[in-house]
Amino acid sequence: MTAPRVLLLGLNFPPEKTGISPYTGAMARGLARLGYVTRVLTTHPHYPDWKVQSGYGEWSRSEQIAGVAVTRLKHYVPTQPRGVRRALSEASFGARAAAHRWGGPDAIVVVSPALISSVLVAMRAKLTHRKTPLVVWVQDLYTLGMVETGQSGALPVRVIAALEGWLLRSADRVVVIHDRFAERVAEDFGVPCDRIEVVRNWTHLPPAPEVDVVSARERLGWTPAETVVLHAGNMGVKQGLHNVIEAARVASDRELPVRFVLLGHGSERDRLKELGQGLPTLEFLSPLNDADFSAALASADCLLVNELPGVSEMAVPSKLTSYFSAGRPVVAATDIRGITAEEIRAADAGIVVRAGDPEALLDAIRGLAADPGHAEHLGKNGRLYRESVLDEQMAIKRFSEMLMRLITADDHRTSSVDITLDPTSTP
Repeated sequence: MTAPRVLLLGLNFPPEKTGISPYTGAMARGLARLGYVTRVLTTHPHYPDWKVQSGYGEWSRSEQIAGVAVTRLKHYVPTQPRGVRRALSEASFGARAAAHRWGGPDAIVVVSPALISSVLVAMRAKLTHRKTPLVVWVQDLYTLGMVETGQSGALPVRVIAALEGWLLRSADRVVVIHDRFAERVAEDFGVPCDRIEVVRNWTHLPPAPEVDVVSARERLGWTPAETVVLHAGNMGVKQGLHNVIEAARVASDRELPVRFVLLGHGSERDRLKELGQGLPTLEFLSPLNDADFSAALASADCLLVNELPGVSEMAVPSKLTSYFSAGRPVVAATDIRGITAEEIRAADAGIVVRAGDPEALLDAIRGLAADPGHAEHLGKNGRLYRESVLDEQMAIKRFSEMLMRLITADDHRTSSVDITLDPTSTP
């Protein structure tokens, strides 16, 4: 029988290491390993630096990566990805992806964000591939993001809500990464519950060897006497990291043995460095390779999620999967009723404090430092949750089975591919 063909379209793809790229890449590789003919249309790697990586940037480029046919299309990359510039960036990729040759896929998967490019691609799908199942894989809810971060006025929000609603309702399946997302998609956008599928994200890091914490901390310049609080990942508006700068300032004023480490890049990094200039309790680290990244997570005393006040429902921080895998306690400065807080409580893997309250953040950190037994217990709970709930192979299997139901319902195939995962293999 002919193997089913899947076309996956998304703005981000490996070798980008943060955000949604690792999930898109792992899903594409996993589907290819299961026997799907998998093709990806994406951009050149540019996130979170908002600068095309060295060695990339052609008008178009074709690659074979782990059995996946990847086509990269040049698009507009703004240095300041906000407002109109960000919209133009998404639109430029969407226009190029919609105009590109797609061949004859049996299923089309669109990754959102980015919303505008996803809408353009979905419009093309509805015009030229009406009988092909369309899947929208939602990693963030755009409209909620605009409302919760307060970056746009009422009119842009209404326009984006209309676009997002059309996109989600036009899909044969909407795949979301959390049950709370499923509720919002159904309630806010009128998508029938039987067209919504929950597929959880997973840790994208390979299993890490045992880390010599003492040596790792020495390499990183972290002393045994200080409590190291590590925030890893994008430094953007949603993260609201000025709260961390203020917590570091309080720690410095009180001469507390706390070191806040901000690891990664992002549109707010330069501004944050300026705000925190001269603070001995604050450190910025550039992105690390996978082994060093895992060592840094395992060597920190606690791992930090920080969100802008008001951010509650728009996204599940992708860093949580890696945090849980590291076996270290999590401290989250976020909406205490929001989706991030709910996830940490479900895992019983950390402490939640109010967003935008540097004193509360510092108190939680100091409390964990004073009770190492409790900190160890929370870290073990996070690892157990990652292993039992956030499993990569199970997520890819569930996504594959959903695709096969759509494809077989569409063309009445009875057996096109063996979708049984080999438990000894990693996608």
